[in-house]
Amino acid sequence: MSIINTSNVEITTFFLVGMPGLEYAHIWISIPICSMYLFAILGNCTILFVIKTEPSLHEPMYYFLSMLAMSDMGLIFLFNAPEISANACFAQEFFIHGFTAVESSVLLIMSFDRFLAIHSPLRYSSILTPVRVAKIGIVLSLKSVLLVLPFPFTLRSLKYCSKSQLSHSYCLHQDVMKLACSDNRIDTVLGIASLNEQLKALNTCASHICAVIIFYLPIINLAIVHRFVRHVSPLFNVLMANVLLLVPPMMNPIVYCVKTRQIRVRVLAKLCQKQM
Repeated sequence: MSIINTSNVEITTFFLVGMPGLEYAHIWISIPICSMYLFAILGNCTILFVIKTEPSLHEPMYYFLSMLAMSDMGLIFLFNAPEISANACFAQEFFIHGFTAVESSVLLIMSFDRFLAIHSPLRYSSILTPVRVAKIGIVLSLKSVLLVLPFPFTLRSLKYCSKSQLSHSYCLHQDVMKLACSDNRIDTVLGIASLNEQLKALNTCASHICAVIIFYLPIINLAIVHRFVRHVSPLFNVLMANVLLLVPPMMNPIVYCVKTRQIRVRVLAKLCQKQM
């Protein structure tokens, strides 16, 4: 270590965790992780390309899906090195939490989009115009930035003088906060008539429900572990953190390609054109 762990020396470098106890298998572990990473990039790029090149998909639902894909891309490009400087770590956790907040906001507005499509289909296009969708996207981005903006500044105001080993392979706010040796208390803190119509409405929302579950389940699990579980395997921490970062960006394109006929048809059409 380049930093001496004494109470008089402030730590300026944090060390990230790989797979504890499985160092001998890092090469083999990297294969599925890199595959997930590449699949997430390919899937989200495909979604963005198809929506951009198909005029028939220039509708509110697909604009919001593009925002979701872009926030996924932001997350998967924020990967790590074995060690990271304190300022770089604070910046990384800002972007990770920022893109996570954007994705959460997009999932919320997509719920509203599906509600309008079911409840007021005739007024849907007049309510969610392209200009209004663009304004919603800007507002969501600003809200997410402002929400997480205090995070790096509060972490930077703390002192780190005894521990430098993080428990994840990238920087998370609650993980970095635990390493502080100064006071960190400031940071603690169905009305549809027929069964057929119900099933149709449920099918309309199915892909969104899946995306919400995929996104929030790892976050909830990780939050519970950090808050209530005192003794847990370091490997479990790392696996959960990587699931949180990798699984939603990888699964969202699959969910929306499988459950959204328009996207599925256009993707298959593009693939057939390339083969011909």
